[in-house]
Amino acid sequence: MTKLHAERLDRFRDAGLYLVTSQSLSEGRTTTAIVKAALAGGARLIQLREKDMALPDYVTLAHEIRVLTARAGALLIVNDRLDVALAVGADGVHLGQDDFPIPEARRLAPDLLIGASTHSIEEALRAQNEGASTINIGPIYPTGTKVWEGEYLGLAGLQSIATVATVPFTVMGGIKQSHIPGLLKAGARIIALVTAVTAAADPEASTRELLKTIKSI
Repeated sequence: MTKLHAERLDRFRDAGLYLVTSQSLSEGRTTTAIVKAALAGGARLIQLREKDMALPDYVTLAHEIRVLTARAGALLIVNDRLDVALAVGADGVHLGQDDFPIPEARRLAPDLLIGASTHSIEEALRAQNEGASTINIGPIYPTGTKVWEGEYLGLAGLQSIATVATVPFTVMGGIKQSHIPGLLKAGARIIALVTAVTAAADPEASTRELLKTIKSI
């Protein structure tokens, strides 16, 4: 593990809240506006995830969000695209089960945080063995932010995967503020959210309240 990777991992562990962007779920507001509000509310971990955006526009947006996160002292993780993460100087990349292979990503980008989506104990163990810096456990609850045909994990599924986690993990999928106490009692420490912030009437206030809930338990 490089020194920069270790420093980034320490900051990741302390973040509490992990905002995942989606301009299409931001009530007509831009991702830039949502990120500015979330940073003002105290968010220090942002994943740029814009599935429907053309690549040139995505790169332009990633450069813009990198400036904002760097200015706020926040980590920037780019979803799916290792090339975009490297191009804009992001802190990490998050890879799904069908994305760029983790071992190759680690070889090409030793300083980056490499996150992996996992939906079972087997996937979590494989991601860790392949060199993932972090894993995401989910989806926990029904969610409209992604197409999912498998079972939702719930608290029992979260607990079963958490028992084998040897790297920091996030939880995601349909999470609202009311779910947070139960998730924390089940072992979660970093809560990944989309619409609880992006679709909120006041994203800055929502971010602040979510962080307060996470940090108070």
